[in-house]
Amino acid sequence: MSKYKLAATAAMGIESLVASEIRDLGYDCEVENGRVVFWGDERAIARTNLWLRTADRVKIIVGEFKATTFDQLFENTKSLNWADYLPEDAEFPVSGKSVKSTLFSVSDCQAIVKKAIVEKLRSNYKKVSWFEENGPLFKIEVSMLKDIATITIDTSGAGLHKRGYRTGQGEAPLKETLAASLIKLTNWTPDRPFIDPFCGSGTIPIEAAMIGQNIAPGFNREFVSESWGWISGDIWDYVRNEAEELAKYDEPLDISGFDIDHKMIEIAKSNSMEAGFGEMLNFKQMQVRDITSKKEYGVIVGNPPYGERLGDKPMVEKMYREMGQALSGLDTWSFYLITSHPDFEKYFGRQATKKRKLFNGFIRTDYYQYFGPRPPRKKE
Repeated sequence: MSKYKLAATAAMGIESLVASEIRDLGYDCEVENGRVVFWGDERAIARTNLWLRTADRVKIIVGEFKATTFDQLFENTKSLNWADYLPEDAEFPVSGKSVKSTLFSVSDCQAIVKKAIVEKLRSNYKKVSWFEENGPLFKIEVSMLKDIATITIDTSGAGLHKRGYRTGQGEAPLKETLAASLIKLTNWTPDRPFIDPFCGSGTIPIEAAMIGQNIAPGFNREFVSESWGWISGDIWDYVRNEAEELAKYDEPLDISGFDIDHKMIEIAKSNSMEAGFGEMLNFKQMQVRDITSKKEYGVIVGNPPYGERLGDKPMVEKMYREMGQALSGLDTWSFYLITSHPDFEKYFGRQATKKRKLFNGFIRTDYYQYFGPRPPRKKE
């Protein structure tokens, strides 16, 4: 098998979680802004696509070089070994972006890279006419950052947050990758109770269940690189069989999702069914002020309303206050709540043990972490 320089892209603030996942899969890596870089073979491409819960995509880095002129961009792109990746019938659209670079015209950069690849493939395949591009898809991107061009091929296709279980969603659904990140940043283990008081379409509880039973998040979806001739079907069969063997379907779970909207509860139940959990997860219509539990050492992870619209703020602040009062009775529990409201702690009624900056889409938020006591060690 060949070795490829790979990059798992990630939202800002999540890179260290992605790196941890990559290392858990057995690959050394380096953390950079917005991505984690590592080396791996064809099986690594398949495994990381199947297993990464918190990354956005897995890309092959075909080349990186300085380019301040279109000639440099063309010649350096043309010098890359494109025939190692693209068959003669490949469909290869080129997208682009440019930040703080001399070559600021994205459309021109795309056109130059496309032309350079065509020129190189013509010499490889001894072809004079234009390429038909009626074969497998290879999505190429040229990214210009401070005059450094990075040219990549996307191996994922649809973003890795698309697990394949969403039958419905609310107005502002939490991305599955962010939901998994919120859970990974807690002290939850599958033997402890878990509650999402604002479950919406059920994303956080479903992601928790997948983590709890060690189910590969990409198990029930397809990836664009499955159509590439140089990654054999045997490799994909191998990694899916491996994932099946590693899943702990018998792991008991105590996971609940509550929401004030009964329609969202029905959507959450439908999504849970699609994800293969059936009625294993408990979804119920409930206001956060009514949450109580006799269980101990549980974990609450929630994405409450932020009050982004001015008229919603008083209502949201009242809800934060009520939530703080309700959860104060759960003295052995840990709470993890994400919001962009700058005065959340004031209304919630206590200061967080720890805060972490995260982005929910384009909204800068804080993840407020309240650590409860550690559960007692179980006797052997």
